[in-house]
Amino acid sequence: MTTPQILPKPIGPTLELPADLELVYANLARIAHSPADIVLDFAHLLPGEPRAKIRARVVMTPLSAKLLVRALTENIARYESAFGEINVPVNNTLADNLFRPFQQPPEPPKES
Repeated sequence: MTTPQILPKPIGPTLELPADLELVYANLARIAHSPADIVLDFAHLLPGEPRAKIRARVVMTPLSAKLLVRALTENIARYESAFGEINVPVNNTLADNLFRPFQQPPEPPKES
């Protein structure tokens, strides 16, 4: 007689994804804080545009923000072990990479 296999219960709450949830793409984040809250504003900055509209705002406690940093660090490590290292430019500041003026791609050489 075999014993039935007991499956482990999922860790944490079950998350529900509403059908009308709007997907937001962000390539820019602004972070602010008060003694009680960490505020993350997410925006999409288009090349050559001087302004970016905030599309989502997340407010969390400092503890929740620190746990988010830990979870992101662990997930990025798993991502890099599966797909390779994510290279961050070293010669520029983060602001230079995010806010430098849009540069047109070089034109291909003309045939003679």
